[in-house]
Amino acid sequence: MRKYESVFIFETRVEEESRNNIFDRFKGIIEENGSISNIDEWGVRKLAYEINDLTEGYYIVVNFEAEADVVKEMDRIAKITEGVMRLMTIRDEQ
Repeated sequence: MRKYESVFIFETRVEEESRNNIFDRFKGIIEENGSISNIDEWGVRKLAYEINDLTEGYYIVVNFEAEADVVKEMDRIAKITEGVMRLMTIRDEQ
C-alpha cells in the first residue's frame, strides 16, 4: 500500500449534513481497502481562481494508505457526485 494525501473541495451551498454524507462515502471507499491516518477540516476558504462562477469552497484534507485502485475509484465517484467541486490526490513520498 502507498501513502496518499487528498484535498476535497465541496461547494459552500451544500448543507453540512449532506456534505458529511458525501464525505462518509469517500471515507468508506478508503477504509474498505486501506486506512485513514489523518482528517483535517479547513472549512470555507477562498479559491485561487473561480470554479463554475464560485469563489469559495469547503476544504477537507485526508491522509491515508491504500492501493492505487482506491484513488481511481474516488476520482470516479467525485466526478459524478454533485456538490464536489474538486478532488486532488497526490502520492506522499514520506
